[in-house]
Amino acid sequence: MQDTALTNGIDIIKEHIKTAPIAPGVYRMQNMHGDVLYVGKAKNIKKRIVSYTQVNRLTIRLQRMVSATTAMVFITTRTESEALLLEASLIKRFKPPFNVLLKDDKSFPYILLREDHEWPQITKHRGKRHHKGQYYGPFANVSSVNRTLNILQKVFQLRSCSDTTLESRTRVCMLYQIKRCSGPCVGKVNEHEYTSMVDETRAFLEGKSSDIQKKFAATMQAASAKMEYETAAIYRDRLNALTQIQSHQSMVNVMVDEADVVAAEQVSNKIAIQVFFFRAGQNWGHRAYFPQHDSADTVPEVLSAFLAQFYDNKPAPKLILLSHDLDDQSLLSKALTERMERKVELVVPIRGKKADIVGEARRNAREAMERRIAETASQSRLLSGLAELFKMPTPPARIEIYDNSHIQGTNAVGAMVVAGPEGFLKNSYRKFNIKSEAITPGDDFGMMREVMQRRFSRLIKEDADRTRGQWPDLLLIDGGKGQLSSVMEVLTKLAIKDVMVVAISKGPDRNAGREQFHIAGRDTFMLPINDPVLYYLQRLRDEAHRFAIGSHRTRRSGDIKKSPLDTIPGIGPKRKKALLHHFGSAKAVIDADVRDIASVDGISKATAQQIYDHFHE
Repeated sequence: MQDTALTNGIDIIKEHIKTAPIAPGVYRMQNMHGDVLYVGKAKNIKKRIVSYTQVNRLTIRLQRMVSATTAMVFITTRTESEALLLEASLIKRFKPPFNVLLKDDKSFPYILLREDHEWPQITKHRGKRHHKGQYYGPFANVSSVNRTLNILQKVFQLRSCSDTTLESRTRVCMLYQIKRCSGPCVGKVNEHEYTSMVDETRAFLEGKSSDIQKKFAATMQAASAKMEYETAAIYRDRLNALTQIQSHQSMVNVMVDEADVVAAEQVSNKIAIQVFFFRAGQNWGHRAYFPQHDSADTVPEVLSAFLAQFYDNKPAPKLILLSHDLDDQSLLSKALTERMERKVELVVPIRGKKADIVGEARRNAREAMERRIAETASQSRLLSGLAELFKMPTPPARIEIYDNSHIQGTNAVGAMVVAGPEGFLKNSYRKFNIKSEAITPGDDFGMMREVMQRRFSRLIKEDADRTRGQWPDLLLIDGGKGQLSSVMEVLTKLAIKDVMVVAISKGPDRNAGREQFHIAGRDTFMLPINDPVLYYLQRLRDEAHRFAIGSHRTRRSGDIKKSPLDTIPGIGPKRKKALLHHFGSAKAVIDADVRDIASVDGISKATAQQIYDHFHE
């Protein structure tokens, strides 16, 4: 017999069938709070959602989804491939619990060879492409980029400094002295020689490394024959560096110019996906992903959902090598081809070197999942240890750790980091710029009260019935009894009684391992120095401390970059630029009299008086 919620859900879907379009597009299922439960695509939306009313064909998971459904939203598209791309975009935006989710979706780093300056710069880049130049990548992680840049500096010696640094230098820097830069800032290299270095760098990053090696070898031999041994030694070192970077990039001798290798493996009903990046015939690293999915989902289903979301905000290469055939493989290929405006192939190699590299990726995916399972088991033991230590009924599913950072009360920032059974949840980290003017600078207790008030007032407003998984089971506060009292004061005021709160202070002599734990209504206690739970708590606290300091430094550096001219009402960028151009610095503007200020183009006598009065009240 059907339960009431499932019957109501089916009735709601039947009502929406009456107005559902007979066209390709995307549909969303929503619950009573307006949260998106599921995003799906269909060649025919009406035909697709009819299937949700056939209870006998629904899995338990889909029955739970239908039971929670109270509304549906339809968006039509011109083609099914457009629907696939829109579906991936909406899944990443709404993160529906019944979809396969790509949780770690940070942008990839690139190497940028800037071409908007007479002395082109080579640098690491992540984010929007606002500079004119060539972008090479993606690289799997920052360490891969840093390693490649380090070797490129040894080999080609292009500048890596900013334009401002380049123009302000009067003598060579350390990079020139250690032979990582050719010194264009002080004329140690002429324009022709530097252009040749830029061309060589571009050729290497485009996969023509063998040509460069031959050129360097010939130059080295010619210099040696002329007994110019110092020059020969320079090219010998550059050849060695070039060989080093190629050894890092080699994995399997596979003839792939531009391709991503995407392989999936299932271990204990959990699926890991490994992605290898090949560009310009070079291996630029790999990364493992662990999509959130239901245990009933098959590997091809998860892999298909992953690909659509993965390439939603990244350029797809010409060739994507897969470990499994997909039901919608041709549709995915068509969608990515339309997005990239060039052909994108999805291929499952059967034999040969390409099949070997896919096999290598599958092996890496399996090993990554096995490591993750082992880490999760260890994490579960630690969480159970926390529950026992703090006398909690069950291990905490969500831990929030708080810390404050400031310098004598300036640029005060509160930080919240989050941890759970899968480790740190960095997407859930939050920072709180302390805003209250009633707080005395340096008042840690007042700052903690503000952070708690803002955090939990918003949580009550957004998730009063605690159904969205955002409520913590345990709060860890970096501080002593004073911070604990501040937190308890706010929670009591907000009528929150079922969250465990623990403050951690440094203990005697502020020695690590001698931490003291403070819980309301219990005596202060310490843990044995070698207790694994103590190490875990230290790691949680240190992560909060790291994040708080980083947030504080970011805010402080932003203030340092501000000019005193920014504080003058009515003075926009053009006038500020004119003032700085005329006087040379903000300090000179501050020291100038009204007559001098009024002599600047675009500054009237009245405005000059206003600027003078602003700094001489």
